[in-house]
Amino acid sequence: MIGHCGLAAPDSAFGPAAGSRCLVLGVLNVTPDSFSDGGRHRSVAAAVHHGLELAATGADLVDVGGESTRPGAARIPLAEELARVLPVVRELAGAGVRVSIDTMRSAVAAAAVDAGAVLVNDVSGGRADPAMARCVAELGTPYVATHWRAPSADMAAHSHYGDVVTEVVAELRDRLAALTAAGVRPERIVLDPGLGFAKTAEQSWQILRHLDALHELGQPVLVGASRKSFLAAFGPSGGPGREHATTAISTLAAARGAFAVRVHDVAASAVAVRVAAALAVSGAAAGDLCGRILDV
Repeated sequence: MIGHCGLAAPDSAFGPAAGSRCLVLGVLNVTPDSFSDGGRHRSVAAAVHHGLELAATGADLVDVGGESTRPGAARIPLAEELARVLPVVRELAGAGVRVSIDTMRSAVAAAAVDAGAVLVNDVSGGRADPAMARCVAELGTPYVATHWRAPSADMAAHSHYGDVVTEVVAELRDRLAALTAAGVRPERIVLDPGLGFAKTAEQSWQILRHLDALHELGQPVLVGASRKSFLAAFGPSGGPGREHATTAISTLAAARGAFAVRVHDVAASAVAVRVAAALAVSGAAAGDLCGRILDV
């Protein structure tokens, strides 16, 4: 059964299909040092196996990343990032999995799309690589632009805000204007508030409390809370407490109109977004976003 977004739809007993609900991006880090699962999927075979598992358990897209963006992480050479991600993207796409590429580099984005990726997820929102906006405009792919103030190595020093919600919205508005000025079609842009990126735990919670402010920008919104340090009160990274907290946030984000959530534990959030859609008065908004962004 195929939903109207071209994504594999679950049996109706499991609730609304893709196109009438929030989408789920499954995290696939092909890195040795990511904060939660670094080193687990470094070989191509292990990464592809896990990517197929993510898709089988409900990921609408598998988000492949070859460079850690954990707090304090240093950049890696371009050649190393390409070597990590391209074989994985190519094999997953060849197996029929819808793949997104998690990168801050235009060269990686272009190569990954050529290998079969259908969405570019850039945690710097185009600020780390000045060529990214023009590249994405030429590729014509959907593009996730995250709120970002500085590289991971020193982003903690940039977490000073007067009003974090107001300032994040304003800075995302500026990013949106810059991207569209570079030729990226507005209907292809998804905005991510960047929970944990140059933000304290309380600032991340403030943004989650005020997701409606992000919707005022008129763009689809992606929420990436999975296992992040602002959830530390619920337990250690990878522990059940943080997983349960992530699932709760997926439910709430979906109920508040998020276009997508990005998570490690796909199965739980796949159920959560379907529950949110089943309880919604109307799932039309999410369906419209899915069709508009994925254009299938």
